[in-house]
Amino acid sequence: MKTDLKLSAKIIKKIVFISIILICLLGVGVMAAKTDVNCVKIVFADDCETSVMTSKVKVSDILEENHIILLADEVVEPSLDSNIDVTKTIKISKVTEEKTVVAEEVSSVSKEEILGKYVTVTEKIIVEQIEIPYETITKDISASGTETRDRVLQEGENGLKEVKYKVKYQDDIEVERTQISETIIKEPVDKIIQISTKVSSRSGTRSGANGASLASLAAGKTPKVVTLNASAYTASTCGKSPSDSSYGRTASGAMASSWYTVAAGSGYPIGTIIYIPYFANKANGGWFVVQDRGGAISNNRIDIYMDTLSECQMFGRRNLECYVYY
Repeated sequence: MKTDLKLSAKIIKKIVFISIILICLLGVGVMAAKTDVNCVKIVFADDCETSVMTSKVKVSDILEENHIILLADEVVEPSLDSNIDVTKTIKISKVTEEKTVVAEEVSSVSKEEILGKYVTVTEKIIVEQIEIPYETITKDISASGTETRDRVLQEGENGLKEVKYKVKYQDDIEVERTQISETIIKEPVDKIIQISTKVSSRSGTRSGANGASLASLAAGKTPKVVTLNASAYTASTCGKSPSDSSYGRTASGAMASSWYTVAAGSGYPIGTIIYIPYFANKANGGWFVVQDRGGAISNNRIDIYMDTLSECQMFGRRNLECYVYY
């Protein structure tokens, strides 16, 4: 009887032990069944991203599980101590530097002081008249190694221009000037100086005396510079006989004189003085006067009186620069 009781007790103990093991295994299975596995996306600061499978829900645990370490200048969202939210996304980003602006203490400032710090800026359009300096032109017609003299053939005269500016002022002080336009009112007149060979005086030489007289009459006057077609003539080429009382007599009534008399068109009044640099080395110094007319002489031509026909033929015809003194 005692033996049966002992056997029954052992059987009961085995049944209880096995039941406990089964209950434990069943509890583990239930817990395992209740554990979810999530797919979490991790976005890094350089915009790269990866997806991981994890049963963790805390952000720090998920990062540690995947061996992801935050740098000193990185932050994570959600925070390390938080659980992942419904988006199942962890975002790592760089820390943005924040500049702290320290406000300076402003002492009490009066209204007058504040207004005094404003700068008044104005713009004006102004017009100025400015002189244009003339240039000096030197013409050297002297022979090399000879004694020379300077003669002012034409006095210089400054020109004038009108310039328009836009001018900016700050508190009535000019700070900027911009040119808008420029208009020439008067062109400058060049000063012309001629260097010629000095001609020794010849007492009793009419042409030399007449040339000096004409030069003195032209002194102080401004000439008109033109290029004229020049030819030469003498008394015998005028179609008159030496026995004719008007032989050698000019339209002015005076007798023609070589290296002095010039025939010109009606545009040059009788008595007009003409200086011709080409003849500067002659006894008259290149000075002539209009005393005669001619049927073939126009306003762009002159005829120079010479003593002989051979001189006229040797001279021929040529274009010469002339300075006309009215």
